Order: sequence, then structure tokens, then C-alpha cells
Amino acid sequence: MKRIKQHIDELFKGVPKSEKREKIKEEIVENLEEKVFDLMEQGKAEEDAINKALVEFGDIEEIKKELGERHPKKNTSKYNLGFSLWGSALIILLFVFINLYYTPNHIWFVYPTFVVLWWPLSLFYYWLRSR
Repeated sequence: MKRIKQHIDELFKGVPKSEKREKIKEEIVENLEEKVFDLMEQGKAEEDAINKALVEFGDIEEIKKELGERHPKKNTSKYNLGFSLWGSALIILLFVFINLYYTPNHIWFVYPTFVVLWWPLSLFYYWLRSR
């Protein structure tokens, strides 16, 4: 019956821990064990009875909704940092091209470059903090 307990633990993996959750898990395990014993009395082998009980049990989506399943928040700060680096590089290259093509005698692309670099710099510090 250890397999039933493991299966139920796996189903309740994303559900926050609480007394209600533990009571429901215990009740489900008891019901499944009772079902297995009934099937074994009808002549099924233990392994077959366990498989049949688990298959007939199905999923616990409604119970998860009731208990408030949490979805882990994905950390996208690394991707945001990469996007900001590429975006900033392209914007700076655009400024360099415009500067050198239209006004090659005056170097002014440096000034907007400092402004554009705040974007990846701020996301870099956000990424460091979220690690």
C-alpha cells in the first residue's frame, strides 16, 4: 500500500501544506486501500487491484482548486536581462550609424548611449537580487 501513498503524495505536490490537505490525503488513501482490499477479496492479485484502484480514482483537479493549488512563479529576470542587452546594443548601433552617416564631424552618439545603458543596468541589478 506504499505505492498508493506515493501516488497520492505525487498528486498533491503543488498544493500548499495545511491540516485540511493532510486530512483529505488520509481519507483518499484509506478509501483507495479499502477499494484494493475489496478487489483482492473478489480474486484480483494485489498489484492488479492497486492498479485498478488508482486508474479508477482519476485526477484531483477539483480538490486542488478547492485547496488553492499554487503555481510556482517562473523567474524570467535572466531572459529580460538578455533582451535588454541585445536591445540596447541595437539602439546604440543605430545611434552610431546615424551619427557617423549624417554628422561625422561631431561625435554625439555617446550621450544617448549613457541613457540607453540604464535599461540593462537596472535589469542586471534586478537579476542579481532575484538569484
